[in-house]
Amino acid sequence: MKDYNEPSEETKNKWENDPKNWIWGMFYYNPKDKRSYVPRKIKEFGWHSNYADPNNIIIIAIMVAIILVLIKHAK
Repeated sequence: MKDYNEPSEETKNKWENDPKNWIWGMFYYNPKDKRSYVPRKIKEFGWHSNYADPNNIIIIAIMVAIILVLIKHAK
């Protein structure tokens, strides 16, 4: 069953192709888009995080913290 609050595929495609939603052409940031991951501009290159999603920010912060801890303890 489809969620009525979910945008249509046409709307999602417009968001993905809108240059205003891409910071420096590399980082997808669209608070209206509730998806955590969106296809990259070139679809064959996989998926990209939506940096407007608070869950992704937490995940990225945890990954950066782990990397920093590993670097510090590797010395």
